[in-house]
Amino acid sequence: MKIAIVKLSALGDIVHAMAILKLIKQSIPQSRIDWIVEENFVSVLEHNPYIDTILPVNLKSLKTNKFNIFLEIKRLRKYAQNNYDVVIDMQGLIKSAIVSRILGSNVGFDKNSIRERMAAFLYKKSFFIPYSENVIMRNLNLVALSLELKIEEGFLKDKEALLFFTEEDRKNTASFIDKDLKTIIHILGSSWESKIYPKEKFVEIIDGLEGNHLLVWGNESEHASAKYVAEHTNARIIPRLTLNGLKALISSADLVIGADSGPTHFAWAMNRPSITIFGPTPSARNTLASTIHKVIDCGKNIDPMILDKQDFCIQHIESQKIVRLAKELLDA
Repeated sequence: MKIAIVKLSALGDIVHAMAILKLIKQSIPQSRIDWIVEENFVSVLEHNPYIDTILPVNLKSLKTNKFNIFLEIKRLRKYAQNNYDVVIDMQGLIKSAIVSRILGSNVGFDKNSIRERMAAFLYKKSFFIPYSENVIMRNLNLVALSLELKIEEGFLKDKEALLFFTEEDRKNTASFIDKDLKTIIHILGSSWESKIYPKEKFVEIIDGLEGNHLLVWGNESEHASAKYVAEHTNARIIPRLTLNGLKALISSADLVIGADSGPTHFAWAMNRPSITIFGPTPSARNTLASTIHKVIDCGKNIDPMILDKQDFCIQHIESQKIVRLAKELLDA
């Protein structure tokens, strides 16, 4: 069976969606899985033994050059020549629904399960899976319904790592690990300003924890925050890493602390202890807490259909709560 997965972005969403790969391969061992993704996220999927081909698109370029649409349609039609048995749109947006429709016989979430309801009318078949449900389980349920598979109880309880990298990536990041101290990685950024935990409070967290503290950054704003934290603590700023380098580094971490962002979710995907700090997004929907994956949020009942990007409640979360939780995880 030839299966195409459409999950174009964003980083954390792609990471959460990768849980579906083993379900498919376990249930349909001879299946071929191709994944359609935005070009700048290709490397997060690289080296995964369950993906046969990564097929890039550059739909983001249409924001600055609408004429690129002809190149992208040409590229998608070429991909469609693979003659997929089923195309599963896990994004649930109008643009991803169009992509999946061009690729072949497509399925997705129904109109009552997505924010952009018009997308559902572009599918050959759609399924109702509540939008408020945990995103990881939504992905698994969509695939299970689309392919008529069964999800065994506890399927994710002892999951293997979902992200992969090369030995060269490991060697390139090995010097950042201190064998005599616990390595604690701090993720300083996120996609919205209101999702970012204050740099001043990261200083308080680092002051409260003994360890090898590493500061990860991905843009100039995050780099500026890293410089501030480094100037006020003993933490080290890591050079900007590739996504494969970030995978390798996090695979060796004793703890990852960060906001609701892709790099923080790497820890969940790689089974490394983590604390995810949530502000204006619902924690129960956006990750799966466990004995090694903890969440701290604002204590609000947030409707995922109505997110307020101007809600900065994350700034009021006490750093000492995170310190206490971090000590528990490090001691364990």
